[in-house]
Amino acid sequence: MLTNFDLEKMVETSDEWIRTRTGIVERRIADPDVATSDLAIRAAQAALESAGMGAAELDLIIVATVTPDMFFPCTAAIVQRHLGPTMAAFDILVGCTGFVYGLAVAREMVASGVYNRVLVCGAETLSRITDWEDRRTCVLFGDAAGAAIVGPVEEGRGILGYSLGNDGTNADSLKIPAGGSRMPATQETVANRMHYLMMNGPEVFKFAVRVMVESSEEVVQRAGLQMSDINLVIPHQANLRIVDAAAKRFHLPYERFARNGDRYGNTSAATIPLALDEAVRAGSVKSGDLVLLSSFGAGLSWGSLVMRW
Repeated sequence: MLTNFDLEKMVETSDEWIRTRTGIVERRIADPDVATSDLAIRAAQAALESAGMGAAELDLIIVATVTPDMFFPCTAAIVQRHLGPTMAAFDILVGCTGFVYGLAVAREMVASGVYNRVLVCGAETLSRITDWEDRRTCVLFGDAAGAAIVGPVEEGRGILGYSLGNDGTNADSLKIPAGGSRMPATQETVANRMHYLMMNGPEVFKFAVRVMVESSEEVVQRAGLQMSDINLVIPHQANLRIVDAAAKRFHLPYERFARNGDRYGNTSAATIPLALDEAVRAGSVKSGDLVLLSSFGAGLSWGSLVMRW
């Protein structure tokens, strides 16, 4: 665990500054020998146990991550190798929106009849791409993983609809500049710290609030519902100020919004499955409840999804 008081000793910041601007108090950091696939495997095993299933019953593994173990093979392949049975496996790279994208893809795979059970993981070790000398960004991120299994359900249950999108005109607002084909790794890129996450915070903030509200309203309308019908909103836990700003525009009581970013920080594709799991375990989600997931991320991308639990 890395607290705000720990960060005070690392960069020029303070607990009060971090709390006021982000709402974050602490975040989890993976041990040096723990990779993203290790976290994904643990989350996958927990999801299988919760569902009362064995890995042999899965047909497909999707891992949403921006911190893969390596460029290739995909992290999903490493998860599959550990779980044992041979099956299809691939990664999704759309940043914090990845888990919602993964659920949408899994839903269509199952609905088509091609696959019966799909494991969707959101897993990140953002501490590996965080510039711990940049006080603007290092206070935001943590490591985590969460997973869910998508399969056939009775009519009127499960995923009722989703809305996905991307606006590439602002893609440079959230990126890692070097390491890919555009700017391969060199001594110069390493020396200039260009392999770390860089973000235009104000631009991302404005984008986030707008698209979370717009895409949520769109998907709720597509499902033939009203926003007031939603029992629980699980937003991407990037910054509690963003969550609060979106909540005001939804015109819903604050108690209908899941919040755990104060304890974990922004864990990218893992924030929504992590918050969903905590809500289910706490009894905040009951059978028949309508749950709205809403996220934004690199790209700049967005995704909202509504389901009946």
